Amino acid sequence: ACCSMCLAMNPDQLQGNEISASTSNRNFKGRQGSPTGRTLLMSPAMAAVAAVEGKVTDVRNHLEN
Repeated sequence: ACCSMCLAMNPDQLQGNEISASTSNRNFKGRQGSPTGRTLLMSPAMAAVAAVEGKVTDVRNHLEN
């Protein structure tokens, strides 16, 4: 996805107390839509694993040794 939720520039916005996972470090209150929403800052690898798993998880469980 591109910059849509990161700027809350269209209907793709956090609502209420929703939580977003983001790789963007430019977060401030209300940036992604809701002033009461929260953003979890993640590395690109962690965001990818969260997307696959459907939840926040430890990316190290998916790395080869």
